[in-house]
Amino acid sequence: MSSVYLQPGCDQRIKQGHPWVFSNEVQGRLKEYSPGEIVEVLDAQGRFIGKGYVNPNSLIAVRILTRYREDIDGAFFMRRIAAAWEYRQKVYPRRDSLRVVYSEGDLLPGLIVDKFNDCLVVQFHTLGMEIRKDVILAALESVFIPRVIVLRNDVSVRRLEGLPLEKKVAKGLLSGPIVIQEDGLRFQVDILEGQKTGFFFDQSENRLKLQRYVSQGEVLDCFCYTGAWALHAAAAGARRVIGLDSSQRALELARINAELNGLDGVCQFYRADIFQGIEDLVGDNKGFDAIILDPPSLAESRKSLPTALKGYEKINYQALKLLKPGGILVTSSCSYHIGMRQLQDVILKAAKKAGRAVRLVAYGHQSPDHPILLAAPETEYLKCLFLLAA
Repeated sequence: MSSVYLQPGCDQRIKQGHPWVFSNEVQGRLKEYSPGEIVEVLDAQGRFIGKGYVNPNSLIAVRILTRYREDIDGAFFMRRIAAAWEYRQKVYPRRDSLRVVYSEGDLLPGLIVDKFNDCLVVQFHTLGMEIRKDVILAALESVFIPRVIVLRNDVSVRRLEGLPLEKKVAKGLLSGPIVIQEDGLRFQVDILEGQKTGFFFDQSENRLKLQRYVSQGEVLDCFCYTGAWALHAAAAGARRVIGLDSSQRALELARINAELNGLDGVCQFYRADIFQGIEDLVGDNKGFDAIILDPPSLAESRKSLPTALKGYEKINYQALKLLKPGGILVTSSCSYHIGMRQLQDVILKAAKKAGRAVRLVAYGHQSPDHPILLAAPETEYLKCLFLLAA
């Protein structure tokens, strides 16, 4: 087995548990390694740190899979996937649709698996996982016995690993969207063509927190996608809910989901560019008791951070202009590059510009089926603030 030696002084972060070895931390020529092969990672003195897979063509040269000298084979993936599923069954014993493998958060860097009833949606983000696809799919088959497996390998991060983008049904027959349940609500989900894997499980705990703030209120759900926030608000007793999104297909599913739950008399969904859509509502002087902002990531890299912060400030300013006194603003960022303190600073700027005072009443994070590896801050990405506006 090949060994990768770290440069002197480059081992502290990795020994603390971070699974990534960057190309500039490695001694010697990375081109000597075969893409995807399993290597031992050693410090500059030759002491063992862990084993992982190497990609000489990637900025992240090695992703560590284990801190032991164990075989990386079918049995290894079976153990890791079974352990991940056992944890989910403890956290959500009555939920059959959730994230069951969260990459580094489950010590399986480069692998994402979402479970939708008896269907699995799988993403292989890295070359090291892609070339072990058959072994991993076999382990997933054994643990979950799925009826359908969909590969959603259409994420741009694969390009950084030299991998093509694709999406396909790898097992079974899929005739269209499927129906799942979350907290007593039914959702039709398009696992082949929808955004990401088709549904955002990471906000599930925050959607539950929303319920205490919306009874008898008028609610605006921006970036509503297929209506998960909107339907939770309506089910909690909101008098009226308006959902806005730029995707016509998402809005079609949102309307179907409202009908599935008998909430179509409460929920209305409209297509709009959110930045322009909120401006139009501000111009009409309409007020809401609660506003939800759950945009896609606006900061995909550090380089885009200044522009992203301006975007977050703009939509939060517009939302605060629309909130009634005593209203609740639920605002999120799924951008890893924007921290909780930065998000709060953005809200402060927006509130000052809007002439509003805001008080923080609750924090929200990603749900526990997205566990955070403390040694890898990159695994903590979702921030959610519940703010009371005066």
